[in-house]
Amino acid sequence: MSKANIIVDLEQRGMIQDTTDRDALADRLSSGPITLYHGIDPSASSLHIGNFIGILMLRKFQEAGHKPIVLIGGSTGMIGDPGGRSEERNLLDEETLGENIEGIRLQLENLVDLEGAELVNNYEWTKEVNVLEFLRDVGKHATVNQMVAKDSVRSRMEGKHGISYTEFSYMLLQAFDYWWLHNQRSCELQIGGSDQWGNISQGVDLIRRRNGDTVHGLTWPLITRSDGQKYGKSVDGAIWLDPNLTLPYEFHQYWLRVDDRDVRRFLMQLTLMSLEEIEAVVAEHEKSPESRYGQQRIADEITTLVHGQKAVSKSKLAADALFGTGELTPDMLMALEGIVPETPVERAILGGEEALIDLLVRSELTASKSEARRLLKQGGVSVNREKRSSSQIDAAGLIGDRFLLIQKGKKQRNLIIVED
Repeated sequence: MSKANIIVDLEQRGMIQDTTDRDALADRLSSGPITLYHGIDPSASSLHIGNFIGILMLRKFQEAGHKPIVLIGGSTGMIGDPGGRSEERNLLDEETLGENIEGIRLQLENLVDLEGAELVNNYEWTKEVNVLEFLRDVGKHATVNQMVAKDSVRSRMEGKHGISYTEFSYMLLQAFDYWWLHNQRSCELQIGGSDQWGNISQGVDLIRRRNGDTVHGLTWPLITRSDGQKYGKSVDGAIWLDPNLTLPYEFHQYWLRVDDRDVRRFLMQLTLMSLEEIEAVVAEHEKSPESRYGQQRIADEITTLVHGQKAVSKSKLAADALFGTGELTPDMLMALEGIVPETPVERAILGGEEALIDLLVRSELTASKSEARRLLKQGGVSVNREKRSSSQIDAAGLIGDRFLLIQKGKKQRNLIIVED
C-alpha cells in the first residue's frame, strides 16, 4: 500500500470517523513519510479489543511507510479520560501504573514492529512541569467555552455524577502531549477512537496557536457490542489480549459467535486481509451463513494477530475435543489445558470395581460416591464422549494411554490425567 493510498483504504474499510482536514491530510501523506501517534492509558495490566483497533491502525500506517509512536499515558493514566464514561475513574498509584505499563509493553511487542516504531511514556516529560508553567503555556490557549463544548465533557456535566476538575483537565494534558511530540519528534498526526475527537482537536488547536503549524487528527468509529456499549476494560464482557485474562481459546470462540451482520465490518476493521480477500470471504459466507465461514475467518485472523498461529490450532483442537463427534486424540485433550479442570491420578486407580465412581469423586464432579452411583444409574455420565452405565474402567479406555475426558450432564467436564 502506498503512503497516500492508506486514506482511501481506511475509508473503504469504514475506519475513518472524523478528520481535521481530509484532503490536507491525504496531501501530506502523499508527500512523504509522516510521524503519527496513538495514546493508551495504562488503567489495566492488559490491552483489550477496544485498544486493538488503535494498534492495528498504527501497524497499517507503519506498513504504508510511516513512523508510528505508541504513547503510554503514565501521567494521564493517573487522571483518567472522561470520554465514554458516566462516572469518574478510580485513580491509580505509581506502582500499579508501572506494572500496567510493563504488561502493555510486552503485548505491544507482539503487535507492532517496535524496531521501526517508538514507545514513549508521557510521564517522562510531564513530571517536571509545574502548575504555573502549564497554565501559562497550555491553559492560556484553551477557553473554558471551547472545552465544555466537547462531547466528552458536556455529557459528563449533564450526568448525575458531574465531572471533577481533575478529569476536566485531561484534554489539556493530552493536548500538551501532542504539542511535545510535535516539537521533539516532528509528529504531525494523532489518531484515536471517535470518543477522543475532542482531545485530539484540542491538541491540533494548541499547536496552531503556540507554533503556527498545521497538524492533523483522525479518528475511527468505536467497536460496539450488540447492546451499543463500546468494548473496554471497565464494562462487563471485556475481551482482553492478555492470555492469562482471556484464554486464547475463549478469545477464538468469542469471534465465532459474531452476528452475521457484523462479519463484513469486523473483517474490514479488525484484520489485515486485503479488500479483495474480504469480499471473497463475504461472498462465500453469504452462500451458506449457517456454516459460519465468515466467523471462522474472523476468529482465525484476529487470534493469529494477537496470540499466533499455534494458539489458533490449539483452540480448534480444544473445540473439537469439547464439541466434535469424531474420535478423540491425545492432541485434542492436551489442548484442553487451562480450559477444562484437570485431575491427576495414579494408574492403580484403574481396574477397580468402582474406578469410575472414584474418579467422579476425585475430580469433584460429584460430592460423594452415592451421588456418583445415582448419576451413573440415571445415564448422566459420559467418558470420552460415550455414555456409561458401568462403574468399571480400565487402562484400555485411556486416550494415548494417559487421558480420560469425563463429562457430567451437558456442560461439566474434567480431564483425568493418569500419572505413572
